[in-house]
This record gives sequence, structure tokens and C-alpha cells, in this order.
Amino acid sequence: MKLIARSIDNLWRFRQQIHSQFNRAAIALVAVAILLMAGLSSAAIAAPNNEILRQAPIEVKVSLGNNTNELKFVPSDLEFASGKRYKLLLDNPSPQKHYFTAKDFADIIWTQKVEAGKVEVKGAIHELELKPGANAEWLFVPLKPGKYSLRCTVPGHTEAGMTGLITVS
Repeated sequence: MKLIARSIDNLWRFRQQIHSQFNRAAIALVAVAILLMAGLSSAAIAAPNNEILRQAPIEVKVSLGNNTNELKFVPSDLEFASGKRYKLLLDNPSPQKHYFTAKDFADIIWTQKVEAGKVEVKGAIHELELKPGANAEWLFVPLKPGKYSLRCTVPGHTEAGMTGLITVS
């Protein structure tokens, strides 16, 4: 009887050890997955060095639509250089809201801040909505060359041609 009890006890301890090791392995895998996802997100992009941040930003103006209600970005093609600091000056002179949406571009830049009215937003930005008559300033540093699509995600606006191309050299 003691032999059976000891065998059951040994089996129970073995099961607990295996279960504990499995839990630690599962936790480690989850931790690695979280770190990998963080490494791929724009929030994990390190800030540029102080020399770049001391540069006066290069101003680029973009209008979302116009006062005759045309659905277009003016200009629709934007060019930036990797490692330079920019201030994107966005305005919406049209009578309807528009979005400045360039998710893939936003993923490869470091955003210093976005200012609109008396609000300053810091961190990863993927889309800006500008209501009629609104203005916003987006300070950023592109980090990776490539070509990225720009569009207004208001239903029907992309299809009507409110698109553009952002090139980072």
C-alpha cells in the first residue's frame, strides 16, 4: 500500500514539474511574441539623435481638398529625405472633413508631435482627420526609404481620386 501511495505521489510531483515547465515555456513564448511585435511597431522606433532634433524643420504644405470642393490633395505627391526633420502643414479649406491617411508611411517615421489648435499629440500617429477649415502641424523624421500610399478614407473620396504618393529617399 505504501508503495502505491509513493508511486502516486511521485507521479503527482512529476506532473507538477512538467506543468510548471510548460507554463514557463508558454510565458516565455508570449513574452518573445510581444517583444517582436513591439519591435515592429512605430511606437518602438527610437528617437533620432539630438543633432537631427536641433535641425530647423523643413516645412511642407498640403491642402486636403479645396474651397471648390474638389476631392484631391494639393500637392498629391510628397517627397521627403530619410533622416531629415519635417513640419507637415496640413489645412482643409473645403466644406467637408477629410482624412490624411498613410499608415505604411506613419510606420516608418518617428513622430515628434502633432499640433492642432491648442492640442499637442505625441506618439505614433496613423491618420489625421481635418474638419472643414481645420489646420494641423505634424513634426516627424522619416527613417526608411520607400514609396507609400496616401488617401482620404472618407467613404467615396479615395474612389473619387483623393489619393497621393509619399516618397522617402
